[in-house]
Amino acid sequence: MKTVREIMEPVTTWLLPTDTLAEAVRKMRTTLRKPPNVYGVKGMVVVDTQGTLVGIVSVKDILRAIMPSYMELAEVGGMTWPGMFEEMAQRVKDKPVSEIMHGSPVYVSPDATLMECAELIVKKNLWRLPVLEDEKLIGIVYARDLHYAIATELFGET
Repeated sequence: MKTVREIMEPVTTWLLPTDTLAEAVRKMRTTLRKPPNVYGVKGMVVVDTQGTLVGIVSVKDILRAIMPSYMELAEVGGMTWPGMFEEMAQRVKDKPVSEIMHGSPVYVSPDATLMECAELIVKKNLWRLPVLEDEKLIGIVYARDLHYAIATELFGET
């Protein structure tokens, strides 16, 4: 029986609550993922200066940050204009990550089973789970890691 510890990857890049959205976008674009060794992640953990997990930021959180509040309330139709996306991105680029992150993120123990991990990912509609041991962030497991574990089990490959 495999555990999360066997499939998680170490956290090598993270955000601080004081990082700006522009810094978050840059870090997310330049973070190297483990195999297939490509750059770019769709979400990152946020830690305080002591390394304690305090949140998670995803691409959707950043997209939500550039949307004016009225767009969440109604269909926008003619309430947009050419260049609006770019203009709104410029307006929020200096906003701190702490204002858009999901605080108190769901996490998993490194000794949790893969089924426990899968259950959290499915039921909570997540794509990634931080891994904490003794309240210390030691890794992260992605939905794709579980998919690779399934492929390994079924076909002996990753």
